[in-house]
Amino acid sequence: MAEEQYTEDNIRSLDWKEHIRLRPGMYIGKLGDGTSPDDGIYILLKEVIDNCIDEFVMGAGKTIEIRIKDKEVKVRDYGRGIPLGKVVDVVSKMNTGGKYDSRAFKKAVGLNGVGTKAVNALSSYFKVESIRDNKLKYAEFNVGELITDSDIEETSKRKGTKVSFIPDEAIFKKFKYRNEYVIKMLKNYVYLNPGLTIDFNGEKFFSENGLKDLLEENIPTEDMLYPLIHLKGEDIEIAITHSKSQYSEEYHSFVNGQHTTQGGTHQAAFRESIVKTIREFYGKNYEASDVRKSIVSAIAIKVMEPVFESQTKTKLGSTDMGGNLPTVRSYINDFIKTYLDNFLHKNTSIAEALQRKIMQAERERKDLTGIRKLARDRAKKSNLHNKKLRDCRVHLGDMKKERRLESTLFITEGDSASGSITKSRDVNTQAVFSLRGKPLNCYGMSKKVVYENEEFNLLQAALNIEEGTEDLRYNNIVIATDADVDGMHIRLLLLTFFLQFFPEVIKEGHLYILETPLFRVRNKKETIYCYSEEERVDAIEKLKNHEITRFKGLGEISPDEFKHFIGNDIRLEPVMLDKSISIEDLLSFYMGKNTPDRQEFIIDNLKVELDKVIE
Repeated sequence: MAEEQYTEDNIRSLDWKEHIRLRPGMYIGKLGDGTSPDDGIYILLKEVIDNCIDEFVMGAGKTIEIRIKDKEVKVRDYGRGIPLGKVVDVVSKMNTGGKYDSRAFKKAVGLNGVGTKAVNALSSYFKVESIRDNKLKYAEFNVGELITDSDIEETSKRKGTKVSFIPDEAIFKKFKYRNEYVIKMLKNYVYLNPGLTIDFNGEKFFSENGLKDLLEENIPTEDMLYPLIHLKGEDIEIAITHSKSQYSEEYHSFVNGQHTTQGGTHQAAFRESIVKTIREFYGKNYEASDVRKSIVSAIAIKVMEPVFESQTKTKLGSTDMGGNLPTVRSYINDFIKTYLDNFLHKNTSIAEALQRKIMQAERERKDLTGIRKLARDRAKKSNLHNKKLRDCRVHLGDMKKERRLESTLFITEGDSASGSITKSRDVNTQAVFSLRGKPLNCYGMSKKVVYENEEFNLLQAALNIEEGTEDLRYNNIVIATDADVDGMHIRLLLLTFFLQFFPEVIKEGHLYILETPLFRVRNKKETIYCYSEEERVDAIEKLKNHEITRFKGLGEISPDEFKHFIGNDIRLEPVMLDKSISIEDLLSFYMGKNTPDRQEFIIDNLKVELDKVIE
């Protein structure tokens, strides 16, 4: 075989927009189509909003207007406006921006001069307008290429900046913004910035109580073990309670208004400081896991020139607060030691409820100690020898950090389905876990069942969620069951498992349902895969001399066909919780002993669906 030549001709220099488009993952994480909250289209939106937030933090502009219609996004703030002579530069020249000057932006999120450049390069259309001193200037771009550079003109518009963009469908295939994800992002912004109003498509979001409002949004009052503890300092704010029903820890952490979904040095210090303070308050050397079990909490800090582990800013790497302030760890520890300790001394009923919770967790842990050891040994042996888990390579070496957002575990039923997915998958990022039979209906059972039930124990081990989602092994967990009654039942039992023991997997947007085609309609020239009865009817009308195949089980789909349904054309339906219904009420209705009520519900909804078909 001829040796590949390596010469000067192999060396290339890319301009800023070419590099962003060639390596988008470096700038916005994974791409995706909008079915996941960390898909790239939401990062593009976030990068633009972050600039508006930085203006608000600096005391300029109290309202941000956001409009998303079809696939176009418009974001308008009423801040200081970009200096008119630099409008083109700040969105098209790398390492250019005002965030390098700490006099203009003291505790900003955007620090690298990259954000809006990435949005520009990855958009088929991008426009930036700046209004200041009664003058306006705008520029328009196509995939980062300047197409319009306006003259400066007089205007009566209010000062500020407006950015409009359409993500490039050549990069974000068949994308769609989901309002649920956008609204969650916007709510976090207002919780962290009391006094800020965000107007999204006419709906306004505002918060008076900061992180207290955030936790009340995420945990029903009736599920709180005690009233929320809400403490604020100059550059720090925390909110804490414990859940009556939840087993694992839940953290919402933020830095300079940025949602650090993967935690970082501040979240680690927060977890450590809570344990240390509570031990000292009660004078007991409680196990850290007993103190933190069932905790639901939030922390937000402000740091001078924070260092994040990636451009998407999901994990803080800074060890210092900046300026003359101490380390992140000591700053958080000193604050919690003083303020939480004072709070517990003043609120004895809450302190007593918290101690009872810790002691209950201690008893449960001791009861489970022997069972856990046996369960871990069994999980290790089963995964090693029986190959229930067919893992992916994303956990190996350097690939782990680069592609962890793409890591996916398909939970399948039976050997035939797992076989099809295993042969079709991307071995770098996609893993397969094969269930044996139907899982147990675990509604109302204690955590003990997770260790005693082989399937649940092995699944927990595969996901690495025994202590919560902080070290979750796969970013995407996909339930892949057959499109028949048994498959639907298995899906329901798995949803019950996650809701009962690991609701944060759903709350944090990690759980999905795999949609696979119900029908294949084809003739000699064309094949159409149909995901609904309506699509089947349309396909029949389009194709003549056709044949129709009904896919009842995933094992009936050949690996060659299946690779499309878990590849670029994958359809995932995110599992979302309705905040107006508690998890306990949800499980009680669907999995409890109220069979007549469920039958009536099914009949009523079946009538509605039949009426739609008839129409």
